[in-house]
Amino acid sequence: MRRLSLSWLTIFLVANAPLFSEEPTRPMPLVFETDMGNDIDDALALGVIHALESRGECKLLAVTINKDNAFAAPFVDLVNAFYGRSEIPIGVVRDGKTPEDGRFVRQVCELRDGGRPRYPHKLKSGAEAPEAVDLLRKTLAAQPDGSTTIVSVGFSTNLARLLDSPGDEYSPLAGEQLVAQKCRLLSAMAGNFGDKKGQKEYNIFIDRPAAAKVFERWPTPIVASGFEVGEAVTYPFESIERDFAYVEHHPLSEAYRLYVEGAHDRATWDLTSVLYAVRPDRGYFGLSAPGTIRVDDNSLTHFAPDAAGRHRYLTLDAEQRMRVREALVQLASQPPPTRSDESR
Repeated sequence: MRRLSLSWLTIFLVANAPLFSEEPTRPMPLVFETDMGNDIDDALALGVIHALESRGECKLLAVTINKDNAFAAPFVDLVNAFYGRSEIPIGVVRDGKTPEDGRFVRQVCELRDGGRPRYPHKLKSGAEAPEAVDLLRKTLAAQPDGSTTIVSVGFSTNLARLLDSPGDEYSPLAGEQLVAQKCRLLSAMAGNFGDKKGQKEYNIFIDRPAAAKVFERWPTPIVASGFEVGEAVTYPFESIERDFAYVEHHPLSEAYRLYVEGAHDRATWDLTSVLYAVRPDRGYFGLSAPGTIRVDDNSLTHFAPDAAGRHRYLTLDAEQRMRVREALVQLASQPPPTRSDESR
């Protein structure tokens, strides 16, 4: 009987949820889901979120990590501390994908000056952090109904597990019903919708079953930023050299130099999902018609137009590309409030 009533609750919530049009409250409650360590755009995206929070546009409730590496959470912790927000809770995936260190998370965490960590942080290992789905449920349950945006810029492992999670001490609702009640939007870097739509996209194929489940069952609107969008907007290496020099050591610029071989610009895939999520009304991007995104057995994404569909994907013209690049450079390199005087 309880299962039947929850199913009807889900149908009611979804049927009465506005699609794509309602402007978020400010500051917008935000959860950041990331495979931190696999590419430098995750780190820059976290910097953009901190800048937007400093401007009063969002509130970072939690960071949950879908890369199963011991140094991913400590790196997020040290970045949050650098921006003066060490209290932000961090959750980690268990038995997840891509356990390797990558090129920058361990390296930045282990930097020392005079025997002390260059970037102080509390977490020494992801093993010290709570499990991601537990943190997601705790975080969502505490928010007003229909308020929270999730920005997902990695694998769908945690989100798929959230959908399947049972009621617990935080909420009697099962995961799908909890999402329907508390979330307003999922802004996801995932898929291909341009000229390369016949190619696999990394975030999809690393955990294809989870991605397929999320696109099939996620009960709120989803806006996907495809591979083609981030590829078109590169982050200039010149900004790394100049705009982060307000301090002697900056974790984002050091991570960028460790990750990117040579002085060249890097695509901004994950940053675009953050920018759209927090500023959907600024005209940075176009939107496809409503429809449905499906992940096939070969990890390819397919979009079918449908006026009643809950999915859209971002589009980008030449003028928007320049505006997005300018906005992302300004936000990613914005000093934390406590360091603003140092940048003058």
